[in-house]
Amino acid sequence: MSLINTAVDSAIAIAEKRKGKMGAGVYSGRPGVVLERGYYALKSSTWMVVASGFVEPVFYLLAFGYGIGQFIDGSTDGAGNPITYAQFIAPALLATSAMNGAIYDSTWNVFFKMHFGKVYNGMLSTSMGTLDVALGEIGWALLRGLAYAIGFMAVVSGMGLIPSIWGLLAIPAAVLVAFGFASVGMGVTSYLKNHQQMQWIQFVMLPMFLFSGTFYPLSIYPEAVQWFIQALPLWQAIELIRGLTLGVLNWAMLGHALYFVVMIIGGLYFTTRRLTALFLR
Repeated sequence: MSLINTAVDSAIAIAEKRKGKMGAGVYSGRPGVVLERGYYALKSSTWMVVASGFVEPVFYLLAFGYGIGQFIDGSTDGAGNPITYAQFIAPALLATSAMNGAIYDSTWNVFFKMHFGKVYNGMLSTSMGTLDVALGEIGWALLRGLAYAIGFMAVVSGMGLIPSIWGLLAIPAAVLVAFGFASVGMGVTSYLKNHQQMQWIQFVMLPMFLFSGTFYPLSIYPEAVQWFIQALPLWQAIELIRGLTLGVLNWAMLGHALYFVVMIIGGLYFTTRRLTALFLR
């Protein structure tokens, strides 16, 4: 009984503390609780599901970079300097790895909690708000994207595929990319109601992976197609990380980073509004 009283007193104290503050209806300052839950859930799940997201881009690198890559000549960085084909695709696969880690946790994981586990119903019956839930879930997806990025970066660095010291900044850049995809991914998932609709996510991600300059330069496309691809978030991510790993820095990279800042802000706002409409009516 004392535990129940303690929990009630804690909830009342949090409610009193946030009363009258901006955003009090959606935020209690407790997204860390959602992260903690994610950690305990991970400990009880199979490690192979998590590891698969890291292994996949490594296989692509070996198959394309060192397999097909030995038959491909003429790869250059953004400044026209010759590089190997493996050096060309490695940063693109790093960006893809960060995207996959963030997207899968902020879509399928969120979908199960929302429609089957009813986890958010329980969370939002406490002192927590919808922004707490959004930040916690997106933060957990961000950590998965970061883990994939660090693991893949360690592999490609060991292979000598990062010729520039600026490549160290590819890790925080990958975190920014993961944050952007996770923010938007959770908001989109909140509108999907069944497994068939969830397949739309893969339907969008696979073509984006294949055509965003991952395996060949954008210049091979007609100009109209180039404009369309340049609007895709994965192309923005690849250009940002490729510029850092190859040491080809320009002002356009600030535009790529700003693209993801806008994704993060818009995704958080959109997700919070949607969760509030679903669970706090």
